[in-house]
Amino acid sequence: MISNNEMIRIRRQMQRRIRDVVAERRRTREQNPAPVSPASPGADQEVCVADNGPG
Repeated sequence: MISNNEMIRIRRQMQRRIRDVVAERRRTREQNPAPVSPASPGADQEVCVADNGPG
């Protein structure tokens, strides 16, 4: 069985690894920004709905 101290150590180690991976991905994203894809036709258009009053 895993002792409480070992569980805490493992949890901290996992959190550190996750933080390192997130930081590395952030650095990679900042160095290589994703290309901006052109919006599909009509993507920015508003949809207008007629208001015919009550009923």
